Amino acid sequence: MSNVTVLGIDLAKNIFQLHGVDKNGKKVSSKAVRRNKLLSEVVKLKPCLIGMEACGGAHYWARCFKDLGFEVKLMSPQFVKPYVKGNKNDANDAAACAEAVTRPTMNFVPIKTVEQQDIQLLHRVRSRLVSQRTALTNQIRGLLAEYGIVVNKGIASLRRRLPEILEEEQNELTEFGKEIFQELYDELCSLTKRIDKYEEKVKVLSKYDERCRILETIPGIGKLTSTAFVAAVGNAEVFAKGRQLSAWLGLVPKQHSSGGKTRLLGISKRGDRYLRSLFIHGGRSVAKTAQKKKDRYSLRVQALIERCGMNKTVVAIANKNVRIAWALLKNNTAFDPNYKVEKPITGVNDARKAA
Repeated sequence: MSNVTVLGIDLAKNIFQLHGVDKNGKKVSSKAVRRNKLLSEVVKLKPCLIGMEACGGAHYWARCFKDLGFEVKLMSPQFVKPYVKGNKNDANDAAACAEAVTRPTMNFVPIKTVEQQDIQLLHRVRSRLVSQRTALTNQIRGLLAEYGIVVNKGIASLRRRLPEILEEEQNELTEFGKEIFQELYDELCSLTKRIDKYEEKVKVLSKYDERCRILETIPGIGKLTSTAFVAAVGNAEVFAKGRQLSAWLGLVPKQHSSGGKTRLLGISKRGDRYLRSLFIHGGRSVAKTAQKKKDRYSLRVQALIERCGMNKTVVAIANKNVRIAWALLKNNTAFDPNYKVEKPITGVNDARKAA
């Protein structure tokens, strides 16, 4: 295996498949290795290029191999799949990784640091708790409706009304039913406390990270979005331009063209769904508050709402904010709402023409 120049690794939990090729692309090695033998097997090789799919554990192994002096590149599984020859198995998957990593047009996934993964861990746990709280809230409201008790939408409304409902004697709730609803209320309060705890951690992370403070100068980007952006993107220079980053997040039109006829659809919705939703929510906040402001940025938003409507404007703002975030991180500057630009924020239709 001394003449291996490219090594493809099919990652797994316990059994890893290695596929090595020489400088001519000819297979010189193919073997399965157990997890506890993987590093000792790879270290036998001279420093070479290692290609892997960006799946569970990929960033950990990428950091390990980089520390050993190897060049490591991660790829999205959907981009590796076309290079799989024959039936799907570990050996063919590893061979596909070895071939795909050498393609000059391949798009690679940035390797995350431990700090980035810590921030993503925080966001993922918080997101799960928020989903559980939403589901619990809907369940409580639905169960109350079975007793003829209707509560307005919203967590705050439910938390305020439920104790009052449990104290009332005019409704049809029995002591047994009130006991169950009291337990559900306690569970709701517990989830809220845990979410608040994680949000405090997000604020602390945002406070001591210069990149987050820069991003939070952009309208529509708060502490949640800034920390999630830093965790997912890290170094903005891995993208050549802001549009690449916007496309990576799925905020550019999906294309279905043929025979020289261009057909652009809605946004592609590729990439990180969680981060994209944060930018969309931020864009909605900007669109709702822009009418109260008179700076250059808000005036352009107002004009876009009149021309394209609210929903298209929200997506356009999210797209623009991603590009602005890329520019600010690359140049290490804060956002100026009165900056002059040659092209205003474009709507979805204008964005389709520009794409």
